[in-house]
Amino acid sequence: MAKGRSVEKPLVRIRGLRFLRAGRAIFDGVDLDILRGGVTAIMGPSGTGKTTLLKLIAGQLRPNAGSIEFAGEDIHRLRSKELYRLRMRMGMLFQSGALLTDLSVFDNVAYPIREHTRLPESLIRRLVLLKLEAVGLRGARDLMPSELSGGMARRVALARAIALDPSMVMYDEPFTGQDPISMGILIQLVRRLNDASRLTSIVVSHDVKETAQIADYIYVISQGRVMEHGVPERLLDSDSAWVRQFMHGLPDGPVPFHYPAQSLEQDLFSGP
Repeated sequence: MAKGRSVEKPLVRIRGLRFLRAGRAIFDGVDLDILRGGVTAIMGPSGTGKTTLLKLIAGQLRPNAGSIEFAGEDIHRLRSKELYRLRMRMGMLFQSGALLTDLSVFDNVAYPIREHTRLPESLIRRLVLLKLEAVGLRGARDLMPSELSGGMARRVALARAIALDPSMVMYDEPFTGQDPISMGILIQLVRRLNDASRLTSIVVSHDVKETAQIADYIYVISQGRVMEHGVPERLLDSDSAWVRQFMHGLPDGPVPFHYPAQSLEQDLFSGP
């Protein structure tokens, strides 16, 4: 997909999203489009609600205001059965991988297929082996999660996320805690699987360099709103001092180092 915005109707359309937690606005009037067939990155500092946004898209949380549509359906107006059906079209790679520790690699990937279909075991076996082959781990099918490296566990989780051939895969901080080789493999996998399987991908991350390599479009969020959005090249050369500081990891800029507090002198000499 060319890096830019298309006139095609987005797969995910978010308008006027407002979400509160403990009285604090996590999102306050967010508009966002996820186009079909591309890799869209949601970026921002830690604690800005990126994972929360994925949960809202999946219908796990309900917004206080606004709408979230998936393939033209308002997610939060659906009944439980309809939402359950819709979720089968979404794959999720959790930040921790979230493999079932008592199941083998093979059975972890087979789990959603067995849970949601009535396919015979002979066909399930072939499907699982194909998914594991796609992430380069067919030979590890009999291993247990405890026998996997961090990078391998993340790739098994990715195979499980695509087990039901979803329309969209959501990646929650896929590169966190990975060594350079594992990170490079994951970066390549996200892009390759997206294009080969004609997926739509949402990558939530604060790893700027890695995410910008594979993203077609980036939204930078902070303080409950979209700070800026565009193709990676434009954001890296942004006129916004805040966005420029985030995208280039600059120590000095609008984002302060110190948490808000009274002056050091007042703190030191106001006590007993």
